[in-house]
Amino acid sequence: MPPGLPRWILLALAGLVALGLGLGYTVGRLNAPAPVVQPGVARAPAELDPPGSATGPLGQRAGDLPGWEDLYVNDYADLLDPEAEARVRGQLEELYDATGIEMTLLTIESRIAYGNRSTNEEFATALFNDWGIGDATRNDGVLILVSERDREMRIELGAGYGFSRDADMARVIDTEFLPLFVRERYQDGILVGVEATIREIAGAGPGEYAQGTVQRGLGTIWRFLGDMVSRMGEWALALLVLPAWGAASAWRAWRRHRPRDCPDCGRAMVRQSDEALDDQHLSGGQRLEEFLASVDYDVWECPGCTHMEITRWPRIFSGHGTCKACGFRTLGSTTTVLESATKSREGRKRIDYACEQCGHAFTEERSIPRLSDSSSGSGRSSFGGGRSSGGGASGSW
Repeated sequence: MPPGLPRWILLALAGLVALGLGLGYTVGRLNAPAPVVQPGVARAPAELDPPGSATGPLGQRAGDLPGWEDLYVNDYADLLDPEAEARVRGQLEELYDATGIEMTLLTIESRIAYGNRSTNEEFATALFNDWGIGDATRNDGVLILVSERDREMRIELGAGYGFSRDADMARVIDTEFLPLFVRERYQDGILVGVEATIREIAGAGPGEYAQGTVQRGLGTIWRFLGDMVSRMGEWALALLVLPAWGAASAWRAWRRHRPRDCPDCGRAMVRQSDEALDDQHLSGGQRLEEFLASVDYDVWECPGCTHMEITRWPRIFSGHGTCKACGFRTLGSTTTVLESATKSREGRKRIDYACEQCGHAFTEERSIPRLSDSSSGSGRSSFGGGRSSGGGASGSW
């Protein structure tokens, strides 16, 4: 235990850690992925024509239904910029790779643009079965349909999902998609809504499929706090983050400035406050670290026996790393792109490192991931032949 630290503080910290782990485990168990197809509650697949039986012009099929160009994202209404589209596609590819679930996003300007006068629900079910979304045996596909000018959307589910999933999808639409759609923020609504749909269907979100129970639970709690902040406004972020940051800063400041007793004679030590005198006790590398604002040093002296201690406090935010040759935090770096990435090949970049203290220098090359290719996700070339019996939920704004 650090000298002068009250026992109750340690007990309180230990209690908070235990409480956090306990909450994380409990929420993680409650949020554990459930089987997609539940025996006894699955719907019977509809008896329809084989999927994809007729093709037409780009983005359109015979039978007044749009066709697909991509297995994950078909943004025919142009509601997403390239970065957002790549993000959604990556999440849906990851979902398929981790769970085998085929989920796809389709945006259209309107149903009438395809000469189709059916309802939102009829259109989604017919299109789902025409494309054949999902595994043909499990019928676990998911279609997210957004019709901009009709101001309607739908999450259509495969016949393998239980009836309770309809209410789950309605909640996702009402709480995630529509609040942003009513403000014409379609891209934001799609980004938030697709991720929420993934979590509801798979029990885990992007990047979380391999997480344990505690990690998944803590992630759920953190997302809940984030959702609360987004709903209450930016001022709530200050209410949550600033006190935590202030507490952490106060703890660090207390550890740095707390009274120290001399280990030799027991007298109270004095911290050197004059920077010029302070620097006289530092080496050249230590002074350079202070100059580069990567590390702060404090010099403590005992007025009785002249015992001296130098404490090191690395800056939290610094553009310099630790040099392996001299050990000082004086290693800078510059990055040069040698070859830009494309959809067909990775790129290359060179990172040049140089230590401002000892002159140690080295270079390394790293690859730049290929740009996302809409036709290559997970190596699939078509949907799996799944069916829907009209399950899911709809929304309008």
